[in-house]
Amino acid sequence: MMLSWEYPPRVIGGISPHIYFLSKYLSKQNVKVYVVTCDFPGAPAHEVIGNVEVYRVDSYKSPSPDFATWVYLMNMNMQKETAALMKKIGDKVNVIHAHDWLVANAGIGLKHVFRKPLIVTMHSTEMGRRDGLHTTAERMIHETEAWLTYEAWKVICCSDYMITHVRYAFGLPNDKLAMVPNGVNTHSYEFDNDCEIFRAKFALPEEKIALFVGRLVYEKGVQILINAVPKILAKVNTKFIIVGSGYMKEQLLNIVQSMGLEHKVLFEGFMDETTLQKLQKCADVSIVPSLFEPFGIVALEAMAARSPVVASDTGGLSEIIEHDKTGVKVYPNNPDSLAWGIIKILKDETYANYIRDNAYRRVQERYDWQKIASDTKSIYEAVLSEYSKSFWAKTV
Repeated sequence: MMLSWEYPPRVIGGISPHIYFLSKYLSKQNVKVYVVTCDFPGAPAHEVIGNVEVYRVDSYKSPSPDFATWVYLMNMNMQKETAALMKKIGDKVNVIHAHDWLVANAGIGLKHVFRKPLIVTMHSTEMGRRDGLHTTAERMIHETEAWLTYEAWKVICCSDYMITHVRYAFGLPNDKLAMVPNGVNTHSYEFDNDCEIFRAKFALPEEKIALFVGRLVYEKGVQILINAVPKILAKVNTKFIIVGSGYMKEQLLNIVQSMGLEHKVLFEGFMDETTLQKLQKCADVSIVPSLFEPFGIVALEAMAARSPVVASDTGGLSEIIEHDKTGVKVYPNNPDSLAWGIIKILKDETYANYIRDNAYRRVQERYDWQKIASDTKSIYEAVLSEYSKSFWAKTV
């Protein structure tokens, strides 16, 4: 039983595609997966995708005074409806797999009601996202994460960096932690795409395309890219395409306008998957300037699309990218270093092609969803083996 507040067509961040592909490939390995997630306009309350059953529950639509209150009430509904589902399907559910703090209350409650082992994937932490804990809300989220990891039988992290970070943040023992990387579906990018025609929607023939995909929030470092734009334009005729939304959008627009570069920096907002994949295939460089990045799925997607990547040498990105082989690493929070890396790719086509080909081979070898699902299944089996011998299981 997987719990998540987001699942397609609700896509807020990287959790949604992660659960979609993980559940899909687990089902191909004879694991029956039930996904319980929040409702979404136009999406069915129940659907079967392959061998995966998806249940979308009432996410509590009444007005809430703040996000934390809404999360608490959403969890009450999720726990109630999932409990009814688990009671209906009986012993078919062996483990509960919760993804991040947003479903902590539901996951922990179900664990104790049904006495099933709880597995948790920590995709990020509040301490990392905010570079510390500064407000009451941030401390509340941190304490919820700590409670969730304490209650978990096993905590899965997507990189060695996150293993270290989570161990430090919550004081967890080594044997409670497991690393399974995120994945990417290279087959999604195997389509014919006339870049010359498609890119004309965004850039002139003589302009290179530099692509940023991500939430417009501080930790994703989009402000570093905006500050690097004039330095890049001084060397290469480039069109910068920003895909995503977030609280920094107005601030970033104001900076671009103050520089008189509205014609060079396009804010595209949300983009449907097909259009985004076409754009990734046509981009001359993909930029991931994060300040905090547990993994870096956007970098992996760019590599699968054969778009050369320039990324901050931080967090999970440091593990994904091998400098001068599968991408270009630059100093975090440094517009000069970022500009240098982007110019290096855009000015040297031979080098860019070398990076492009190496990166594509790397994702095929290391970040295939079939392998990731197999590793996750092994964790399920190991946890169930331990659980079956425990006093807890014998008292059910």
